[in-house]
Amino acid sequence: MFEFDQYLGFLAFLTILTMGFWLMVFLLTFVVPYWIGGALLERLQEIKEEKKAKREAL
Repeated sequence: MFEFDQYLGFLAFLTILTMGFWLMVFLLTFVVPYWIGGALLERLQEIKEEKKAKREAL
């Protein structure tokens, strides 16, 4: 069915495919939400500081 070099190529393909799949799962479930949540919290903090600075300037 397969020769040895074809078998190794198929195993390499499956390995790369599996690693890519789990990398995408990790990125979409942990990294991206953490990144977006941190950016939102930082922006809200900046808005709060801007409002505080405006109140103190008056």
